[in-house]
Amino acid sequence: MSIDRREGEPQPARGAWVVASFATALDLALVVCAFGFVSLLLDLDIVGDPSVGLFVGPAAVGASVIVFFIALGVLLRRPQRMAGTVLVAAVASWLAFVAVAAIGHLLGSSSAVFASLRFAFVLGAGWFGLLVPACAALTASLAVLVARGRQGGMERPRWPWERDDR
Repeated sequence: MSIDRREGEPQPARGAWVVASFATALDLALVVCAFGFVSLLLDLDIVGDPSVGLFVGPAAVGASVIVFFIALGVLLRRPQRMAGTVLVAAVASWLAFVAVAAIGHLLGSSSAVFASLRFAFVLGAGWFGLLVPACAALTASLAVLVARGRQGGMERPRWPWERDDR
């Protein structure tokens, strides 16, 4: 810890990971909510192939959220580049979703590699696959704004009982 820092002020790296963790929770909530609404409104199953099992969808979403967290944690150390951060977070999240869907299909259905890749890219290009990067881009853009504010000296919001303006 350097001497010129105020006590209680977060370090840039630690602050980036804190913002990334809250953004990851928001991303997961948005993805689950969006999947639920699209599934109900369009009467679609998230994973249309019953031979792959029940865990491919949640595993693919989990992988996309983990990759999103890591990408944001690393990129928010320098939040000046919003477009790059948003693009990397969205693409990395989508690629993780597609990769785990392909692996899950390959393991679950024991079919050819080409069939698993086709399944993953069809899933990734469908409604549910496109919701993953859309939610990641929205959440990453909000996270960049918060990280910029924190880096610029913005303090956290205070509850009414924490304020000294009585």
